[in-house]
Amino acid sequence: MPMMETRGVTEQEPEDRKPQSDEARSAFAPVGGVEAPAPQEVEQPTSEFTIPEGLRIPPAPESDASAFTHPQTYQHGAFTPAEGIPRVRLTKDAPWQDRMRTMLRTPVADRPAAEPTQKTEDEGPAVPRVLDLTLRIGELLLAGGEGAEDVEAAMFAVCRSYGLDRCEPNVTFTLLSISHQPSLVDDPVTASRTVRRRGTDYTRLQAVYQLVDDISAEEIDVSLEEAYRALAQIRRNRHPYPGWALTLSSGLLAGAASVLVGGDTAVFFAAMIGAMLGDRLAWLCAGRGLPEFYQFVVAAMPPAAMGVAFTLSHTANLSGSAVITGGLFALLPGRALVAGVQDGLTGYYITAAARLLEVMYFFVAIVVGVLSVLYIGVQLGAKLDPDTVLQITERPVTQILASMALCLTFAVLLQQERASVLVVTLNGGVAWAIYGALHYAGGLSPVAATAVAAGVVGLFGQLFSRYRFSSALPYITAAIGPLLPGSSTYFGVLSIAQNDVQGGLGALTRAAATAMAIAIGVNLGSEISRLLLRVPGAAGRRAAKRTRGF
Repeated sequence: MPMMETRGVTEQEPEDRKPQSDEARSAFAPVGGVEAPAPQEVEQPTSEFTIPEGLRIPPAPESDASAFTHPQTYQHGAFTPAEGIPRVRLTKDAPWQDRMRTMLRTPVADRPAAEPTQKTEDEGPAVPRVLDLTLRIGELLLAGGEGAEDVEAAMFAVCRSYGLDRCEPNVTFTLLSISHQPSLVDDPVTASRTVRRRGTDYTRLQAVYQLVDDISAEEIDVSLEEAYRALAQIRRNRHPYPGWALTLSSGLLAGAASVLVGGDTAVFFAAMIGAMLGDRLAWLCAGRGLPEFYQFVVAAMPPAAMGVAFTLSHTANLSGSAVITGGLFALLPGRALVAGVQDGLTGYYITAAARLLEVMYFFVAIVVGVLSVLYIGVQLGAKLDPDTVLQITERPVTQILASMALCLTFAVLLQQERASVLVVTLNGGVAWAIYGALHYAGGLSPVAATAVAAGVVGLFGQLFSRYRFSSALPYITAAIGPLLPGSSTYFGVLSIAQNDVQGGLGALTRAAATAMAIAIGVNLGSEISRLLLRVPGAAGRRAAKRTRGF
């Protein structure tokens, strides 16, 4: 009996051989026992594209390759393998902040596959518990004033350390969310958490950074239970400085700021007493549940009242303007300003808008508090000369010491660790020395000199933070204290109180420009410091993830 083809596979061919063409699966295949009729030759019309008879193209050799095999003329690189892109060894080569920031700024499809650095159970990590731990850590960081990108980097580091590589954190001003998708066919798991209470405690902030560093390290095994226990201990820890120390630091900060703008010993103590009274009144309002706006209004009144009282008493060698300016230095929201501008420069526009709106409300509250007192003083006959604040006597040694004292007390107000207080004090002294050299000696404009000095602060702050594997805020925020625009703010408010609205708005505009120069300078210095820190395995440092990329 003649051998016939059935379903495109002959009896001699192996069963697992793939069909050679679609004809093998045709519904017109002959039934067993019936011979197929001989094909009839049909004349086909020829065209100009017909191959000449003398030209014969050798047939392609038969192959068992599938239809998905690349043609021989395919010259492009291979596709991404099924096991993912080879992992970039960044764990020991760079701090986790830079590694996770590089991951976040990389498209999801190009991210290296994650390998858990912490031991998990055989069935895999507990996804809901990992997400909850991640959100709790991000909540502490965001409540402490950390930037949105750094919060996302910390959350991403915790997830990847426990083996959840397909995670996408999202941070806004009051809401944190994170989504994890186990695979392309599984439903994603999403969790969120709202930040309702905010407080400035850089000791707690550094402790959270240390916990994230331990979780991200390959040499240290931190289970979920241990991480929860450490996080609870961080929450229960008391502030390093008592309330009376904070009040005293607020007064010393105002006194040092008054000396910085030309005050003497008597002005120092007057500004100190006014700032301490304002701090106590703000604490009293906070205990009664008043919003922060009214706390700033109340805190700005005693320093202004102290300056007006000295002006009305006609006491010699007492500059009421210097007293008021020193009190303003203790209230200006430099921390929120730097964080807001940094979020805007890194692409987190919603969070940046919310932070800058908060800064504007605080600034308006300070203006309202000072303006109400100054208006009463002007009506009583107080002779406040706004030019006295701007005529600052050049005293390099005294001003550098005053700037360092201002940074020291500012660090105490921010509840910093005692080990970082000395570093930030030196950083602030260097910043003021650079500002004085550029502005007084070099003749550079105050805004440009402030930007350069703030850039140095950001550069050194980032380098110190990488050395200590902690947040950069404790090394930056207090160091920019001497650069804050206290004089311009007071000059603008006083001009408005004396019915010079145009001059007052101009001075407030200069104050806003100085504040923006501080924030941009700090961010630029931070970016320059990251350029000095090589991240092995990355073809190039990527820009912020929300930029257009060209």
